Amino acid sequence: MDKATLLAEVIRQVKELKKNAAEASKGLLIPMDADQVHVEPFDSSGATGDGAPALKASICCGYRPELLSDIRQALDALPMKMVRTEISTLGDRLKILFVFTYCIEKNTSGNPDACRSLASSVQETLSSVLDRASALAEYSPRITLPGKRRRYSYFDSSSSSS
Repeated sequence: MDKATLLAEVIRQVKELKKNAAEASKGLLIPMDADQVHVEPFDSSGATGDGAPALKASICCGYRPELLSDIRQALDALPMKMVRTEISTLGDRLKILFVFTYCIEKNTSGNPDACRSLASSVQETLSSVLDRASALAEYSPRITLPGKRRRYSYFDSSSSSS
């Protein structure tokens, strides 16, 4: 077998393994390598018990310290009530699943246009948090390596004797 054929076979097998891993983890909350936001309608009969219209949203990205507070501030501005949240991590990756019910007037609760509008608002809000997070990571200087401890000096350098 020549090198090109061998490389093509390895690439095909890696793609097949990735596809199998994605299918095997379909129902599990496992962070993926790619940053993504996903919003879809959700059957809330089991989650809320009242049958109110609901959305299921997920965000998957790299973890940073301010991420959770940024997401919370962004979602608080939306007319939705958070019913359930699940968070999972794998290495430095984070995946958060949200279930929301709509907090809208009763006369628009059955309106599919209002539901689509809220779904797109959630999508845009989570995408903006994701964009902000990736922009901060891109432009922030990488001072230390992730596995290294920072050195601290217990002596004040300005009080050195001359």
